[in-house]
Amino acid sequence: MLIKNGTILSPGTKKEWQGDLRIKNGEITELGTLTPDGEEKVLNAEGLFVAPGLVDVHVHFRDPGLTYKEDLHTGSLAAAAGGFTAVVCMANTKPVMDSPHLVRDFYERAKKEAIRVYTAAAVTKGLEGRELTDFSGLSQAGAVGFTDDGIPLLDEKLAAQAMLQAKELKLPLSFHEEDPAFIEKSGTNQTAPAIAEDILVARDCMLALSTKARVSIQHISSKNSVALVRTAKALGADLFAEATPHHFSLTEEAVKEHGTLAKMNPPLRGEEDRLAIIQGLKDGTIDAIATDHAPHSREEKARPFFEAPSGIIGLETSLALGVTNLVRPGHLSLLTLMEKMSSAPARLYGLPFGTIAPGAPGDLVLFDPEERWIPERYYSKASNSPFTGMPLYGRVRATICRGELIYNPFSL
Repeated sequence: MLIKNGTILSPGTKKEWQGDLRIKNGEITELGTLTPDGEEKVLNAEGLFVAPGLVDVHVHFRDPGLTYKEDLHTGSLAAAAGGFTAVVCMANTKPVMDSPHLVRDFYERAKKEAIRVYTAAAVTKGLEGRELTDFSGLSQAGAVGFTDDGIPLLDEKLAAQAMLQAKELKLPLSFHEEDPAFIEKSGTNQTAPAIAEDILVARDCMLALSTKARVSIQHISSKNSVALVRTAKALGADLFAEATPHHFSLTEEAVKEHGTLAKMNPPLRGEEDRLAIIQGLKDGTIDAIATDHAPHSREEKARPFFEAPSGIIGLETSLALGVTNLVRPGHLSLLTLMEKMSSAPARLYGLPFGTIAPGAPGDLVLFDPEERWIPERYYSKASNSPFTGMPLYGRVRATICRGELIYNPFSL
């Protein structure tokens, strides 16, 4: 495959240039001004940006056990439509991803998908927060990290032990930071205040500093948590922080307009928090953008607010929200946005993505940052998004994984 006339963004090498690239046998083989070779497929990327396939290290594909919401196939279709070629699924499936045979079964089924689908394993058995899983066995089965995402790990000693075990395996631990002692009801800034997040972020920043483990703070939402991560990094902690598109795009005011479609954990907070997240992305405190893609059925989201489940879908709008709310206002360059959405998240899990160079995987996204569009229909099984009907800039025109065109609705 030959891709011609694109503006190439390589966040892994921090370079941007105009040119062509060739993919053979699933990897990039040549860069420069190239001519078609025989019968090879040619994509004209004139007017488009060509970047490494996006990497999302925080998705819920609900498979196994909750596949009426999403499954490996529909989740992969949504990912490809959003420009993602690799994702890391969370462990809160049914049954919980807490045993090696479940991890092996997951990968056997995931092999059928067009994108690269990875999974994290649970930190504790059954997500119950009492007993650590078999980290070594889960790692050998293919788990790329450990998380009880959706449920905070409240036992400080157990959290430290988990960090030490993960460090031995050179794998990251990812933490959902909300202490239920401070939460009246989930889903709003008033009933699930920032202190619930801040207190656990502070604890895990200090535990990470003490254990020297690689620790990821998931879906950061509070200005104080951003400051805590910044301080802990300055002290030498091996911390990684992720922010979601909804937390840098919306405030708690969106709940009034969108109801349960703007309900998530942690909740949307104030404008000061949103701006602090953007500043954290600008100065490197926050390493990556991750969607926390959390599909739910229409019937579930139609329940009364505090009875409805938390979470929104995000794979198909993530790039556009980054362009609309980070690049166009001048907070980030397109190259830095690509770093936050490909090379940085790939580094967390030691995945070989995020660079355009000879020998790199043939995983790419082609997009137009100037194209205005309105999300209306989704490849996901779910449609629980506050961004439906909202004009956005930045549209995916094609997605390529392993050298194969897996999303091309515009027939480039």
